[in-house]
Amino acid sequence: MIPGGSYPQQIERAAELYKGGYAKYLLPSGGFNPKIPEWKSEWEFFENLAVKLGVPENVILKEDQARNTFENAGLSWRALQSINLSVESVILVCKSYHSRRALLTYQSVFPLDVKFYVSPVIDKRGISKETWFLRNEHISIVMGEVTKIGNYFEDKISKWVAQIDDGD
Repeated sequence: MIPGGSYPQQIERAAELYKGGYAKYLLPSGGFNPKIPEWKSEWEFFENLAVKLGVPENVILKEDQARNTFENAGLSWRALQSINLSVESVILVCKSYHSRRALLTYQSVFPLDVKFYVSPVIDKRGISKETWFLRNEHISIVMGEVTKIGNYFEDKISKWVAQIDDGD
C-alpha cells in the first residue's frame, strides 16, 4: 500500500519490494494533487512510474479518489473488498515522517487481524529519524504529524483498547 504523494521514492520502494517477492500486488492511493498537475491523480503518477520500473500493470490495483490519509486507507480497503481480495498482511510504503500516522490510520480502518509492516522512505526533503531536528522546516513538518496524530486518534484509543479487551 502506498498512501498518496508527489515524490517518486514511495513507488520506487514499492517496486523494489514487488520485484523482491515481498508483495503480490501494489495499491497506490490518491486523487488529484496540485503539486503534480500533469497527472490526473497521485495514483496515475505512481502507476506510471511503477510500470516504467518494470511492475506489470495487472498487479497494480487502483484507488484514485483519496484526498487525505484516512481516505487513502478507507478507499484502499474498499478497493480490496470490491475485488474480493483476502488480505493477511500489508507493507505500508510511506514517507518516514508520515509513517506513524499512516500506520495508525490504516490499522484503524482495516480489520484487526491484518498484520502491518512499514517500509519508510526518505523523500527529496531528506527528513529522517536521524536528521529531522536539524532544520526548522523539518521540525515543523514532524511536529505537524504529531499534532495530526493527536487530532486523529485521541478519541479512538479508548475504543481500540475496549475492542482488544473484548476480544473483537
